[in-house]
Amino acid sequence: MRSRFFVLLVIGVFLLNVFGCASIPEEHKGAATGAGIGAATGVIAGSLLGGHGAKTEMAILGGLAGALVGGAIGHYAVDQKRTAQDTNSRYNYQSSAVSIRIEDTSAYPTSVNAGDKVDLKATYAILGVSSGSQIDLVEKREITHAGQVVGNPEVTVSRSGGTYTSTVPLFMPSDAKPGMYTVRTTIQAANTSDSRESTFNVR
Repeated sequence: MRSRFFVLLVIGVFLLNVFGCASIPEEHKGAATGAGIGAATGVIAGSLLGGHGAKTEMAILGGLAGALVGGAIGHYAVDQKRTAQDTNSRYNYQSSAVSIRIEDTSAYPTSVNAGDKVDLKATYAILGVSSGSQIDLVEKREITHAGQVVGNPEVTVSRSGGTYTSTVPLFMPSDAKPGMYTVRTTIQAANTSDSRESTFNVR
């Protein structure tokens, strides 16, 4: 609780100093509390609590640069789709070694205008985690445009075995550069990882 309060205090003081007189569109308030931090320092602080589906407190960290300067990262959210037993059965997985399998990634909608929101989703399976145990893993989403890295939000979480879908909302800046954006999602634990790419287009 103390660490959460300290982070909230630091973020609040910084935002008051930088954006005391700035206006944020109503639809972005709450879901985009890290917008000013991202633009000013290259670090995005998302919601400390990932919504009702989250089992741990976490902060979304990462930078937005180039074509995404002025954008924001919204609330991280996660939903468990299958239990550990159902997931291991689905893959016929009998090893005690932990393994990560990304089942699907997407950026939705696939075509947006500048200023719109894009949900960066990932569905992945965690296999081989013993009952009652959890592992630490990192969800990374590297966003590139015209061959340049323009964003890299990531979150560190603790998970038990099972299948999960997580979402990181990306609020595009009002002057986002048009073209194709590629999102390379990597789910990484201590000795295992998996990656997959998805794309979206800014008109």
